[in-house]
Amino acid sequence: MPLYKRWKDNNAEWAVWKVTETDEELLRWLSENLSYAEELARLKSSARRTEYLAVRVLLKTLLGKECEIAHHPSGKPYLPDAGLHVTISHTCGYVSVGIHPDREVGMDIEQRTHRVERVKNYFLHADEMQEFEALPPNDMLDWLLLHWSAKETMFKILDREGVSLRQHFRILPFVLHAEGTMNGLETFTGKEHAFAIKYFITPHFVCTWCTSLLP
Repeated sequence: MPLYKRWKDNNAEWAVWKVTETDEELLRWLSENLSYAEELARLKSSARRTEYLAVRVLLKTLLGKECEIAHHPSGKPYLPDAGLHVTISHTCGYVSVGIHPDREVGMDIEQRTHRVERVKNYFLHADEMQEFEALPPNDMLDWLLLHWSAKETMFKILDREGVSLRQHFRILPFVLHAEGTMNGLETFTGKEHAFAIKYFITPHFVCTWCTSLLP
């Protein structure tokens, strides 16, 4: 299971792995102290089962020990026994994890595919749509993917029912580079919390991450 990238930022630790192993190989990385059979049986997709196992192997690599991953009713993951905030994402062939001792964290990876163009009306604010339509054609795909990914990252941190990616999250204009920082705002709470969202672009996926400054 090759480590694609591992780094620290804002007292958080982040990692992305490229998954090349079979389920059997991934299971050999994990102990028998935690039972995964029941949850694996509920996952009908073979790709989802592989992602499920790969995330747990990656988390064990970061922490040096195996930890249970539980979920709040909203679906947000947490670590009942580790006392850490955690965020998880996956896309075709890759999984990612971020952990922080005190702050909420958000992370998202999205495969570089033109399918995002079909759902842009779902997540782009009207002002963002105007900005998108003025872009050079070669920038459009990565710009869209970064907006989608950044809003998913903010959504994971805010974790509120009823949030709309299009109505309640705004990414401020930025100059597109291979890596950098985007500034985002949320309007759902009425407080306009700001997010400094880091990103990088690879030939296969884009990745965004952020450490919460929310009180």
